[in-house]
Amino acid sequence: MSSIRVLKNFLAITRHKTVASAAKEIGLTAAAAGQQLQQLESELGVELFDRTKRSLSLNHQGRSLIEPIQDIVARYEALGSDFKSELSGTIVLGALVSTLMGAFGSTLNKIKQSYPSLEVKLVAGLSSNFLDQVLDGSLDAAIVTESPYALPQNIQWTELYTEPMVLIYPTVKNKKGSAPRGLSGDLPFIRFERNTWTGHLVNQTIRSSKLVIKEGMELNSVEAIIELVRQGLGYSIVPKLANIAWESDRQLEISNLPGKTIYRKVGLLEKRKHSRQNITQEIKK
Repeated sequence: MSSIRVLKNFLAITRHKTVASAAKEIGLTAAAAGQQLQQLESELGVELFDRTKRSLSLNHQGRSLIEPIQDIVARYEALGSDFKSELSGTIVLGALVSTLMGAFGSTLNKIKQSYPSLEVKLVAGLSSNFLDQVLDGSLDAAIVTESPYALPQNIQWTELYTEPMVLIYPTVKNKKGSAPRGLSGDLPFIRFERNTWTGHLVNQTIRSSKLVIKEGMELNSVEAIIELVRQGLGYSIVPKLANIAWESDRQLEISNLPGKTIYRKVGLLEKRKHSRQNITQEIKK
């Protein structure tokens, strides 16, 4: 029967969609990772992926095995945990890059210092994509913005912290009492992608403050937007990330908006029952 390494190889391939990328994560050659996948499929008697020349796509049989295999790996990694005082094993977390620059970055650092035997694998992406990955079991959980839509019944979201949505614009020598650049009409608005969960908050903030904006660029990265504003290419509305030294940035100004303050709520997205709840419980403390 397949070893734990073979099962871990399968889970890595489900996350990366290619054997070569999965092999890099788990320290194998692409050939060895491919052989392990073939071994697993041979032992089970079914193909787990639909194959193309460039990538692999999980089929129905493969998707149905993710959760049972995750549970087997988790149980194996938990062997002897009753004799240990700390968390161990591996958890695969999706995380918005902006949350690592926000309060979650500090939380993650504390957890790693408290539990050095715990391996945290981070996958970057968007909140809406993470929901699908948590549902299909390729992620144990994800740090995401609160969904503007109702979540499936088997999914739960727990709030971890909030960030106010603020106006940012390039530093200029304005006369006292003058409007920030951008709002005065001389710069374009750099918008976070409107179809994303954070994009909905930007729209809500614009409506709340009754802003009239001149559309410019649209991106799906808070970090890239901040840098473009620093370069003087526009102004924007973004969440006030916790781990950015806003006040000491000489190229950037930050301002509260005239309407009701809108907050981005960041939390943990997970299945109501899964094999890594002992670890996600620690994140939620």
